[in-house]
Amino acid sequence: MFVLKYIFKEPYHAFRTPESRELLNLFRKYGDVKRYEEQQIKFQGFTFQVPDCMSFLFQFQEIFVEQFYKFKTADNQPIILDCGANIGSSVAFFKRQYPKAKITAFEADPKIAEILKLNLKNNNLTDVEVVSKAVWIDDKGIEFVSEGSDGNSIFGDGEKTKVESFRLKDVLENTPKIAMLKMDIEGAETAVLKDCADSLSHVENIFVEYHAFPEQAQELGTILDILAKNGFRYFINSAQDRKEPLINHHYKGNDLMDLQLNIFGYR
Repeated sequence: MFVLKYIFKEPYHAFRTPESRELLNLFRKYGDVKRYEEQQIKFQGFTFQVPDCMSFLFQFQEIFVEQFYKFKTADNQPIILDCGANIGSSVAFFKRQYPKAKITAFEADPKIAEILKLNLKNNNLTDVEVVSKAVWIDDKGIEFVSEGSDGNSIFGDGEKTKVESFRLKDVLENTPKIAMLKMDIEGAETAVLKDCADSLSHVENIFVEYHAFPEQAQELGTILDILAKNGFRYFINSAQDRKEPLINHHYKGNDLMDLQLNIFGYR
């Protein structure tokens, strides 16, 4: 049973806060549900339609237990760009932290975007604009593989679907001040950040989920250089636990990527 593996891996962590105890209960209830079987899940006072329970459980851990997206700003109506909003868990967290926040939620997968809209409506999460387009370097559209949950990627091996795109740089340059820029765009982040390298000076906080793929050059250094040149300090943690990394070059449970990192940029 998956929940037992989780409990015994991190026994202290699993009980130390109300959020972590709630996660434990969610794992107990949904941890063994068949993958990609839609469920309605109640959490933190919200009720969400969820297309894949396992993906949601790890989202809950990062967003509500670890609080990856918690940030400080002097603005009580902060502008937040949520690139890769998925089903809206991050939007719910942002709204819990800053109820008057004005959020633009970008989601490339049209089916997931519809679930996102439904979750926002059902939970009365207002002042949120949903843009069902891929975050990219132009507005000509892009092909990506739809995994059916939160793992859509331009580098996938399955059947590709072309979706509409928009250039993030244009949005950044037409928004005076951005309190938080969240980027979880499954491999497109390096190209997008390169394109936006001279358009980040008015961004207060940034989160980037970095992905590296075996057939592509690793460009972590490029991303960190862009952040540093824009005045950010940063913190990095790994999204994977890999033993013998000089020998074991694989990302356990993910044949597509060989590295995933969480990058937190602040001023």
